[in-house]
Amino acid sequence: MRTPTHDEFSGRLDSLNGDHSNVFGPELGEFSHAERRATELGDKETKTGTTTVGIKTEDGVVLATDMRASMGYMVSSKDVQKVEEIHPTAALTIAGSVSAAQSLISNLKAEVRLYEARRGEDMSMQALSTLVGNFLRSGAFFVVQPILGGVDEDGGHIYSIDPAGSILEEEYTVTGSGSQYALGVLEREYSDDLTVDEAKQVATNAIRAAVERDLASGNGINIAVVTDEGVDVQRHQNFEGLE
Repeated sequence: MRTPTHDEFSGRLDSLNGDHSNVFGPELGEFSHAERRATELGDKETKTGTTTVGIKTEDGVVLATDMRASMGYMVSSKDVQKVEEIHPTAALTIAGSVSAAQSLISNLKAEVRLYEARRGEDMSMQALSTLVGNFLRSGAFFVVQPILGGVDEDGGHIYSIDPAGSILEEEYTVTGSGSQYALGVLEREYSDDLTVDEAKQVATNAIRAAVERDLASGNGINIAVVTDEGVDVQRHQNFEGLE
């Protein structure tokens, strides 16, 4: 009887020869053309593109964003609100996947209401930032990179939170595809004694600089001012009158 060669049975004996990579395959993501389909879906997903800015002042915080959403190389919307109130004295900007950001905001609002109903008090900014980080760390909101700004009994707070859930409290911060252009303006114009009105102007200048150079940012500006009195969000389709 002829002894079978390794080549004849190599495909069937791999798992017995120490290669167990496909014993339980195919797993999710291992189907044929999975990478190509994921790439194509990514091109069709609505994303914010985005430039978002957060600035802390003595009297509160200022958050600003552009208003453009993209789908691949196409502008899918020119009127996106990228900053949302999620707490009586806090707001969140969004950069990344629109669907994930919408889900994140909805979940945060529900958790904040639940916290306040159970405890009879507003959630502190430290607790709120931890909640946002925990949501992102779960991996259920891939990929979103928000800025959280709010005011509590300790004053104003700006948090930069990356898609993996790390939390950094900053004096000012930026996210999104236009970050490098906005950050240059903030580095030049920020000071720790800015008033709210001055911070609004600095934030406007930063968003304008990004809109001029970043293809994924544009179509106006959202500006949110957060103080101990609440959240005020204003929308402007252009920069005229914001000097």
